[in-house]
Amino acid sequence: MKNVIRNNQTFQAYKKILPFVRPYWFRAMIAMFISIPIGSLDAVIALSLKPYMDNVMVGKNVQTSLYIPFAIVGFTVLQGLLNYLSTYMNAWVGGKVSNDIKRELYRKLLSYEPSFFDNNTSGMVVARFSSDADLSTSGLLNNLKMFLSRLCSSISLIGVLIYNSWQLAIIAVFILLLALLPLTRIRKVLHEVLSKSVFTGADIITTYNETFAGNKTIQAYNLHNIQLNKFNKTLAIMFRLNMKMTKHCGWMSPIMHVIVSVGIAVVVGYGSHLIVTHQITSGNFVSFITALIMLYTPIKTLGSNYVSVQSSLLAIDRVLEKLEHEPAVKDVENPVELSKIARKISFENISFEYEEGRKVLDNVSLEINVGDTVALVGNSGGGKTTLVNLLPRFYDVVEGRIAIDGVDIRDIGLKSLRDNIAVVFQDNFLFTGTIRENITLGKPDATEDEIDQALKNSFLYEFVASLEKGLDTEIGERGMLLSGGQKQRVAIARAFIKNAPVIILDEATSALDYKAEAIVQKAIDKLMENKTVIVIAHRLSTVQNATKIALINSGSVVELGTHEELLSLENGVYKSLYLAQFKDKNLDLQSA
Repeated sequence: MKNVIRNNQTFQAYKKILPFVRPYWFRAMIAMFISIPIGSLDAVIALSLKPYMDNVMVGKNVQTSLYIPFAIVGFTVLQGLLNYLSTYMNAWVGGKVSNDIKRELYRKLLSYEPSFFDNNTSGMVVARFSSDADLSTSGLLNNLKMFLSRLCSSISLIGVLIYNSWQLAIIAVFILLLALLPLTRIRKVLHEVLSKSVFTGADIITTYNETFAGNKTIQAYNLHNIQLNKFNKTLAIMFRLNMKMTKHCGWMSPIMHVIVSVGIAVVVGYGSHLIVTHQITSGNFVSFITALIMLYTPIKTLGSNYVSVQSSLLAIDRVLEKLEHEPAVKDVENPVELSKIARKISFENISFEYEEGRKVLDNVSLEINVGDTVALVGNSGGGKTTLVNLLPRFYDVVEGRIAIDGVDIRDIGLKSLRDNIAVVFQDNFLFTGTIRENITLGKPDATEDEIDQALKNSFLYEFVASLEKGLDTEIGERGMLLSGGQKQRVAIARAFIKNAPVIILDEATSALDYKAEAIVQKAIDKLMENKTVIVIAHRLSTVQNATKIALINSGSVVELGTHEELLSLENGVYKSLYLAQFKDKNLDLQSA
């Protein structure tokens, strides 16, 4: 019963992945149909040995001796050409299908909410969204080709066996089934080991990625030995998994080899009896033995092939799991289009948690009128960044709602919502490419005048003009060829070009020195003109002119008001923070 369920699951997996093959069905079918004569031609070679043995070796017929060797070579050449054609067709179809699956997986990956990336490593993403596509596709086509070829070969060779001696054929087929029996014993262990191997392989990729991205940190803190030990532990786990695989699967090929050898020995012994008693001819026997060896030879290596097949099937399962996954943050049916924000943004009794039972925000309410600048301040970890991340729906609230002009943002189309919001992060991500490509992300069709104006507003114009290639200067992976202040100004220029009515500034200057901060702050001030702004600030001196300041601690709005109103509160938390920073600033000035 279990085998029936497994076979049905395998069939369903193939059935779901085959639509990707449909656009290339003609070449795929050619590749599959070519596998039929490739396997069937095995029988021709074995069958031709009967007349050669009987007519030439025994009957001394010279004429037969002339054409049979040429016929064998001719059939072998034909088989080789067909095999090459099938391999080429499989590679072409496999490459096309793999690209299509990767394209769909990447499209799906782009729809995943940030929580997915919070909970998965870069190595896991590469393994699940790229490597699995290659493994599933190559496995799908190669396994089908191998299955059809081996099936046709086996049927035709068994036909040769029966033609030469039905008695010996019964023995041979019985031994064949006996040799296949071990495969039913290892599937569960194989599934477990292969699944763990995927995670360990992903850990290795993650280590390489971290070494690339964190190379300066490794150098600065002399982490060579720590990183090497960490990598060695991962390799040791992979080694143990490989040895477990060998322990549970490595015995299959030797066992099959022994069983096959016993089968051949029995056939030779009983076949000799049939020859002596004139029940079969020498030609029958030679032809039978040749067909038997050709039938049994693939069985000896079936153990390793079976591992490959199971790896492909598991990869197909993982691909289908990703393709069928529904992101937690998605559009509702018939979403509302947000053309403009006319009145206000409301956070209405919202609560949020990254992990169930551990609230990061608890019953927070806040109103932001159009044109307001609202500053969120407070201790680190209080929930400020989480709060602003809920507005563009990087995450969805657990309780309450966020509304724009009275409409729940979950009812607004994601693209429409995010088109109206520009975000400048503390550590803005820049993509590999040029300054122009990174600035125009929010509006790829921006005119040269719009780009020039954005450069001037972000105080980047003179810097870009000083570069030999100007806007077409390559900035390296993650913008590594730019300084921190230059990266921030590129991000601000990006926000200028997007020209969204709502601006979110998530501690956009906290990682900069005073000189860089002063320039970036000027750019931010320009960006904030005539916009609705939510700014997270660590330095309270930068938000004194905000329309409203919300002090958030431990996931709740503790104090709310203007700078002057909050300073007037006796024993107020904001007042304490402000005075502490003012004192620190005076100390810095005195020490300077």
